[in-house]
Amino acid sequence: MELNILLESFIASGSSDLHITEDAPPYVRLHGDLTALENFDVIDRNTLESLTAELVGREKFEQFLSEKELDMAVSFKSSRLRINAYIQQQRIAWALRALPSEFFPLEKLGLPEQICDTACNLKKGLVLVTGATGSGKSTTLASIINKINETRACHIFTIEDPVEYRHHNKKAFISQREVGDDTGSFHEALRRVLREDPDVVLIGEMRDRITMQAALTLAETGHLTFATLHTAEALQTVTRLIGSFPANEQDQIRTQLATTLNLVISQQLIPWDNGGGRSMAAEILVATPAVKAMIRENKIHQIASAMQTGHHLGMRTMNSTLKNLVDAGLIGDDSAMAWSIDKEDMKRTLSFQM
Repeated sequence: MELNILLESFIASGSSDLHITEDAPPYVRLHGDLTALENFDVIDRNTLESLTAELVGREKFEQFLSEKELDMAVSFKSSRLRINAYIQQQRIAWALRALPSEFFPLEKLGLPEQICDTACNLKKGLVLVTGATGSGKSTTLASIINKINETRACHIFTIEDPVEYRHHNKKAFISQREVGDDTGSFHEALRRVLREDPDVVLIGEMRDRITMQAALTLAETGHLTFATLHTAEALQTVTRLIGSFPANEQDQIRTQLATTLNLVISQQLIPWDNGGGRSMAAEILVATPAVKAMIRENKIHQIASAMQTGHHLGMRTMNSTLKNLVDAGLIGDDSAMAWSIDKEDMKRTLSFQM
């Protein structure tokens, strides 16, 4: 089996992900569903070892065999591929994500134009883009960063593991550091970032309390800071961030978060019922003075009401976005219920009883 043919077939299929392991055919994820890639047979161990070494390079392959984990990104023709290689049941396995070769125009992301404009025009503070793996967080952030790059004379600084979208200097100056190749860790890169004169900072993932504290500090010191979290909704994002700190520090964190937070965008990619594609469903929290007061005073449960009444400010609940997809004929009531987090409210929103 030739690597070029495998990757070309994967990209030509229009799939988002390629999954491979020994003694099985390749599988692809198309519009959210996994299926075997057509015209490919079972891959044996020797073949997969050769394919892996060719894909990541001999040095990285040796590192992978030693550590049994490897995250990186590579360019293939006009495409960019994010790679996670791992061992399962003593067998080599891959998960490859195909990254779009071009940045999505902001108007095609599926977010309200008002929110995109806000995110791109902010000068300081914290913007969080959250959601499960594969929910489009990287694409959203790359498109926002690209727009800032096109319109603002500033220094954009990213710390990623791995670098997924490559940016080139336009109106802005771009620095992209990849954990492992360009810096030893998120922690080390964040410790030094203020010495590198950034205006806009993208933290690929807030993985722990140290990176969360660094993001808050960057935002507090006048930098526009973007970061991601694996949370499903805006309220969960706020409570998760605060709850990651010891109880005796949480009052201070609430104050910092209330001071710095601008936006929370929580995303899902929802497959259409006809199998023809997917749409983004986003819950959006705008940190108005009232919302900031709720965070500061530990009245976070009240934020849900603010989101329901803040439509004119660009706020959206996940259920209202799902209802829009139902009204557009892209999904049915059953799909809306399946993807909803607050199913009782979804029932009321759809005005039917399950």
